[in-house]
Amino acid sequence: MSVTRNIIDLHKELPPHVKLVAVSKFHPLESIEEALAAGQKVFGENRPQEFEKKVLALQGRGIEWHFIGHLQTNKLKMVLPYADLVESVDSEHLLSAINDWGAKAGKTVNVLLELHVAAEETKQGFYEEEILDILFRASSFKYIRFCGLMGMATNTDKEEDIRADFARIKAFYDYLRDLFPEYEDFRELSIGMSSDWRIAIDYGATIVRIGTSIFGEREY
Repeated sequence: MSVTRNIIDLHKELPPHVKLVAVSKFHPLESIEEALAAGQKVFGENRPQEFEKKVLALQGRGIEWHFIGHLQTNKLKMVLPYADLVESVDSEHLLSAINDWGAKAGKTVNVLLELHVAAEETKQGFYEEEILDILFRASSFKYIRFCGLMGMATNTDKEEDIRADFARIKAFYDYLRDLFPEYEDFRELSIGMSSDWRIAIDYGATIVRIGTSIFGEREY
């Protein structure tokens, strides 16, 4: 599989307003180097140790790093000093811990709130009413910049189910944008992965997270 060709083809096909996050988890530095050479500048990782290792190995290369996995509070120091965006904030406990870290470090952390809509109960994330409650109290999280929502559709081959999930996420995102116009940074909608990103574009994705279609199957 040609990482270079995949990157070039994706950039041609994606609308200019949609940011491509190349999900490099489980793939070696050489694959990231190839993607960089092809013009890709945004990468996503989901394991703190791997995230930190790759960030440090590729410092000074102009990379925008997104953390996209479940983040435990005891691993914040591996992620928050380096992440341009934490896409996967999935609990108020984690949100509070990030805010506390930001207070100590003197850094405002950019986050997306992960909305749970998929049928699988194993998926992480908030329910709509929890996100509403948090945003009504956003001023209490002084070291958090709320940048939008992240979500995943149900893992299914049924396109109508995927569309229903994305439609629900988009409707709630639009509702929040209307309800909280003062949150000018709340403008990102991260939905869509290798199997469903084209559908996600139909529902207003501003960020898509693509791994397998760029790098091939994961290396363990």
